[in-house]
Amino acid sequence: MGRNEIKRQREIARWERELKKPKKNGYFAWLVFVICLIYMTDEVASQIGFLMKTDIANDLFASFGDSSVGILELVSMVVVPFQVCSIFYKPLADKWGRKTFLVINTFGMSLALLLIFLSNSLILYFLGACLIQFFIPHDMHVVYIMEFAPEKHRARIYSCIKFVANMGVMLVPLLRRALMQDSSEWRKVFLIPAIVGLLCSFVALISARETDAFINSRLRYLRMTDEERIELKKQKRAEAAQGGVGEALRFAFSHKQIKWLYITSAFVNVGLLLTMQYNVIMNYGYAEHFLKTGQYLTLDEAVNAASVGVVTDALFFFTIGSALAQVLMGFICDGKGRKTAAISMASICVVSLLGFFFGSNLGWSSVIVGLLCGACVGSYYATNDILIMMIGESSPTNLRSSTISSQYFVTAAGVIVSYGVGLPLLTILGNSAAGWISLGLALPGFVVALICLCTKTHDTTGINMDTVTGCEWD
Repeated sequence: MGRNEIKRQREIARWERELKKPKKNGYFAWLVFVICLIYMTDEVASQIGFLMKTDIANDLFASFGDSSVGILELVSMVVVPFQVCSIFYKPLADKWGRKTFLVINTFGMSLALLLIFLSNSLILYFLGACLIQFFIPHDMHVVYIMEFAPEKHRARIYSCIKFVANMGVMLVPLLRRALMQDSSEWRKVFLIPAIVGLLCSFVALISARETDAFINSRLRYLRMTDEERIELKKQKRAEAAQGGVGEALRFAFSHKQIKWLYITSAFVNVGLLLTMQYNVIMNYGYAEHFLKTGQYLTLDEAVNAASVGVVTDALFFFTIGSALAQVLMGFICDGKGRKTAAISMASICVVSLLGFFFGSNLGWSSVIVGLLCGACVGSYYATNDILIMMIGESSPTNLRSSTISSQYFVTAAGVIVSYGVGLPLLTILGNSAAGWISLGLALPGFVVALICLCTKTHDTTGINMDTVTGCEWD
């Protein structure tokens, strides 16, 4: 028996032992709790930079005045290689397991938040930002939900967990209110989320189990003979491959359903700028209103007053609006179907974007503006989440994580348009133009995405995650 065969038999024995271990009473409820904590850490890590963007930009790049946000965004392009590397990192979970990366990702995001709290230079700040951008696209907690949740209630369970995670983002405005007397004290807000995340990674390490779906998939692959694998590859059966970006891309573009879901996601991501600039849109919207009504004499005074005042108030309701959008997404998904939910969320995103942009410029109540802003960003991410869910539900288990990860190669086209057009305009026109630039990118992108959704994709509600091949819609 060769070395490779011995290694394969040992791995088979290990996964068989893991699969046979009995799950304790209440494990499902406990796992939901742990995933909620991890998802909360992910959401805070994903959102905190955007929630604090005006404060960070004006502190780190004060000498650039009204173009500080544009300069921050341009310098932040240093994170792009880390985002690209994460695309190749994610498929490893199809070979090494979900739990390993669930723990590593949570620890990595939390360490990045701690680095930003400790940052006393641009280098340390951007090191933390790069680590966050490497770990947050992995979304292993989403794969966990898809693989352990009952099929009938998968979207509802996902949306409820997402609701709790979004409500956890309320920690950021709470810490803003408690710790920030001036916008220059923004670093203090990063400490508590970092500590919570580090604790979450430890809890997951000692209590979470590997998903049965992954173990069964891995065992099927390991038990194949070399001849069976060769024959399956000759037949171009995607389930013969145990993950990988190249195989996932070939599989996606040979099947209409996943191909058009990739394309739809690319057009949605043309509007990505709005998810990066909503704090700036609100802050400068209110600041312009303050100037027009004579409450402050200079833009800097108005921006600082808005940041520690009305914008912080709005951010409390931002989290509520975002969480409600996630819950609504889940109930529409399971009640009316994934496709209907994606169309609904995309439409809500457009309407609420218009609402919170004009509302902040007209000085509307922070409650209304915050709810609309949250609904906009929440429904934007909900649209992407549904597309990811549909991609996952349209893919065989052995390629599921890989096809979800590989979509970023296609959606990168939309991101490039958003960055390539939006950031130069923001730098040239200044922070005050963030709202108009976001509208100009998001509206056309969503219109085309809606057309693709309506005419080129199919619903995946009720699909059997264990038997789906991806050929069902060809």
